Amino acid sequence: MNTSSQFVDYVRELLAPLAPFTDGKFFGGHAMKYQGIQFAMIMGNTLYFRVNADTRPDYERCGCQPFSYSTKKGLVEVRKFYSLPEELFEQPEELLVWARRAILASEDR
Repeated sequence: MNTSSQFVDYVRELLAPLAPFTDGKFFGGHAMKYQGIQFAMIMGNTLYFRVNADTRPDYERCGCQPFSYSTKKGLVEVRKFYSLPEELFEQPEELLVWARRAILASEDR
């Protein structure tokens, strides 16, 4: 599952109004951090945002999936990060609303 640099650049552009944020390589993908706390990640060519108990239902209602990966023992779901509804990529202002909610969710430790 390789992350394309073009997709990373595209996500950076979409999230630019949140500046300053940092990003870098992360377990074969890419992590996005705001004030040092990870709020998003890109694995493959999928953007995942951090969720909490308050925001997870919104993602589930939209049919979004938690990040998951396979091991020898089976599938592991990381329910702290969910993929985004595809239509958000066509609605940059709404994507930023969800990103800000992900930043707040990442503060729940």
